[in-house]
Amino acid sequence: MMDKAGLEEFHWLLAIVQSIDVGIVVIDREYRVEVWNGFMENHSGRKPDEVTAHSLFELFPEIDESWFRHKVESVALLGIPAFTIWEQRPYLVRFKSYQPITGREEFMYQNTTLMPLKDSHGEVAHIAIIVYDVTKVAVNNRQLQEANGQLQQLSRTDRLTGLLNRGYWEECLGIEFVRYQRYRHKTSLVIFDIDHFKKINDGYGHQAGDAVIRAVAELTRSHARATDVAGRYGGEEFVVLLPDTELDGAFLFAERLRKAVQETVVPYGGQRIQFTISLGVALLENDCQRYEQLIERADAALYDSKESGRNRTSIHGKS
Repeated sequence: MMDKAGLEEFHWLLAIVQSIDVGIVVIDREYRVEVWNGFMENHSGRKPDEVTAHSLFELFPEIDESWFRHKVESVALLGIPAFTIWEQRPYLVRFKSYQPITGREEFMYQNTTLMPLKDSHGEVAHIAIIVYDVTKVAVNNRQLQEANGQLQQLSRTDRLTGLLNRGYWEECLGIEFVRYQRYRHKTSLVIFDIDHFKKINDGYGHQAGDAVIRAVAELTRSHARATDVAGRYGGEEFVVLLPDTELDGAFLFAERLRKAVQETVVPYGGQRIQFTISLGVALLENDCQRYEQLIERADAALYDSKESGRNRTSIHGKS
């Protein structure tokens, strides 16, 4: 028989279990619920007498039964607790999230502890399931990751065009150069700029010039493949790295882009701005010791296009 002091202590423990701000469920070895605290009642909408002696899987069909049985049996066999965090599995049981700060979340993120409970013979006869609401932590963590991703994206892209900026584009070129040195796959570079761009700025204004640059960037994006690496190299100059592409393929890409630009009209301030581009194409070859040499060769081809009258594509090494 429990004495008066022991009985009071037992009632205190029950009060704590019922009022604590974590979910506590005790199941027997047949996965039937025997203890169901206030947290579980409040978030599930089910009272203890509605769940007692019922299977946990019947009450929460969203539980992955195979995974959960494996976890529980390991806890019972080894006699030590097991833990699951929200990064591994967002929740054990699907509860709505009612936290005011994270109210836009569809469900409560949870960490879960499974704890073995031994009987008087030292056998694990029950398992305690402790559910922690970590929605605020999970949401803050996710928002931080999103913010870091946005900052990383901003550090890599040109604000006016959305293409890669020069610094990050050159990093990509350096990586592609290392890949070329190892596998010797064909890689080409197209470099181009807008013809007589200063006249556009002087004649229509800098905002009109920006509109033209954005239009060229959009055409470049629409013509490039998912594997191509397009960037704004500076001012009115653009670059497109074409992995696994021979010179002929790069020339076709450049010509399609050139013709698309030639047919484009940018409306601005009641006026229609037409313009062209000149392009240079070069192939990454065995004698390239540095990736900068590929840029130099494509740039030399671009110079040939300008010297030959503009609005054309030239290939390095071919007159």
